[in-house]
Amino acid sequence: MRAARLIKMVLLLQARGSMTAGELAAELEVSERTITRDAQALSEAGVPVYADRGRTGGYRLIGGYRTRLTGLARSEAEALFLSGVPGALREMGLEDAASAARLKVSAALLPSLRDASQSAAQRFHLDAPGWFRETTPPPLLPAVADAVWDDRRVTARYRRQDAEVERELEPYGLVLKAGVWYLCARVPDKGFRVYRIDRFTAVLPPDSGDDRFVRDEEFDLPAFWEERAAQFARAILRDKAVLRLSPDGARRLPYVTDRAAAREALDAAEPDGRGRVTITLPVESPDVAYAQLLTLGPEVEVLEPPELRERFAATAAHMAALYG
Repeated sequence: MRAARLIKMVLLLQARGSMTAGELAAELEVSERTITRDAQALSEAGVPVYADRGRTGGYRLIGGYRTRLTGLARSEAEALFLSGVPGALREMGLEDAASAARLKVSAALLPSLRDASQSAAQRFHLDAPGWFRETTPPPLLPAVADAVWDDRRVTARYRRQDAEVERELEPYGLVLKAGVWYLCARVPDKGFRVYRIDRFTAVLPPDSGDDRFVRDEEFDLPAFWEERAAQFARAILRDKAVLRLSPDGARRLPYVTDRAAAREALDAAEPDGRGRVTITLPVESPDVAYAQLLTLGPEVEVLEPPELRERFAATAAHMAALYG
């Protein structure tokens, strides 16, 4: 632990030129007294760490010293590719690895390029969760992430409706979709499945002694997820609604319901000669369709199913009574 901290201290000084004891202590999460001892240890080991005295003083490397300890460990290199998603790194427990990787890259760069990471961070930020949602990372996410990185089988227990199910899984990849974490895993003899990690109640080593598995090199995580996401979107659209839309309603429809389904329905629309079109729209359920289509107001008229039309008529009458 101390050796890793000493290396990180040298890399920090190499990348930033000069740092106070307080800045180093905050970065390395130790006390200023520990920083003083570490600086002395580095000096005794031949690393030319110099302490500037005074209120504006600090520690720096002298004589143009440059460490060659900039080779990336595997975990650091993998985390570096995720460094544009800081929230995801924290949730998976990879923040320290990414920090070390960025320091090593900075130490290897020319002085004129040392601010590249900071410059990029101020110009690009990915905020994965949707608006108006507070997301809490699943408690078992770090354990699942470790198994994904190391190609280790796990025995997972998860909630499915009212029951708890146990499966042996080969974890292939993680997906963060709209603030929700999913695991793409292979179930022996059953193929690939997708699991919501917040439904896991336990992640344990498999009953068999050997927990390693050999990945299928042809597995493509982005392509697999895109296919499964499309299948899921189609599968939940089990009902249909017949709608008459104004031009403005037709324009806004893809923004309030499933976009692909709306586009397909509009492409097959039947114009009525008065600027309105009639479409048959796949919907998840009458309740979901009601909530989505209500945002279109008078730009949509529900023709079928009868119970949905009656619900809209009752809502319209109630609103008319409210507003006189």
